[in-house]
Amino acid sequence: MAKKGKKYAEALKLVDRNKAYPISEAIELIKKTDFAKFDATVEAAFRLGVDPKKADQQIRGAVVLPNGTGKTQRVLVFAKGEKLKEAEAAGADYVGDAEFINKINQGWFEFDVIVATPDMMGEVGKLGRILGPKGLMPNPKTGTVTFDVEKAVNEIKAGKVEYRLDKAGIIHVPIGKVSFEDNKLKENFSTIFDTIARAKPASAKGTYMRSVTVTSTMGPGIKVDPTAVKTAVEY
Repeated sequence: MAKKGKKYAEALKLVDRNKAYPISEAIELIKKTDFAKFDATVEAAFRLGVDPKKADQQIRGAVVLPNGTGKTQRVLVFAKGEKLKEAEAAGADYVGDAEFINKINQGWFEFDVIVATPDMMGEVGKLGRILGPKGLMPNPKTGTVTFDVEKAVNEIKAGKVEYRLDKAGIIHVPIGKVSFEDNKLKENFSTIFDTIARAKPASAKGTYMRSVTVTSTMGPGIKVDPTAVKTAVEY
């Protein structure tokens, strides 16, 4: 592990590593401990009491954050016929079929999200080896394989984020930028917290929300008390 610098060490002094903070306090600490010279991304990490190896405990989906992520996503749409026009009208950055499949095969990645109509997945599926490891493969669970191209593009542009359980049983999700107002970060956090709480598999045993942490790009992790998060869901 790389040695952390002096600024990180100073920031760490402001955080009680043994304490889980209410989300409001955690967000205040995020801003106090951020020393990046750019508008850093704020990320939430949820360590869940599930077994990532079990198919019925895989957690994956997408949600539109009420205040967006602070990043404009570049959207590539694979479609045919009228759906091409629909994608362009909705504001997709790139729209096409074989041309972009060839470009990706040649190493082109000037996009952040791919949306594909179901009738294009036979061709797009051939890019699985390239797109899969980068997490860019369209998936019905995240709403990126759909004939409702307009809705898909609009949601992504509005601040839709995907979440997926990793091999360690953790979900990492961006919830905005350090420059966001505190209440906007809190709203985004609550939305994703609520969504993940609702996604609890029926077969999961024991404590579901093992730990929750928020952090900025370069700052230290700050534990959040999951029991203090106001949510409509009992998890």
